[in-house]
Amino acid sequence: MNKDQLQGRWDEFTARVKKQWGELTDDEVRQAEGNVDQLIAKVQQKYGDSRETVAAKFNEMMKEFQNDDK
Repeated sequence: MNKDQLQGRWDEFTARVKKQWGELTDDEVRQAEGNVDQLIAKVQQKYGDSRETVAAKFNEMMKEFQNDDK
């Protein structure tokens, strides 16, 4: 799933992100404005995880999200 495909289902995807990282607020998600890289940075900042760790989890979640769509 590429970023363009994800944009059309941003709300669904961010609901999963918020389920994974429960301390992330609606405002923080809104501030990302549909930008995956910004959302990764928000998670990284909030939880103190490395960018690589967060990005790997995002990639895994995007694959699962794509598989759920089939």
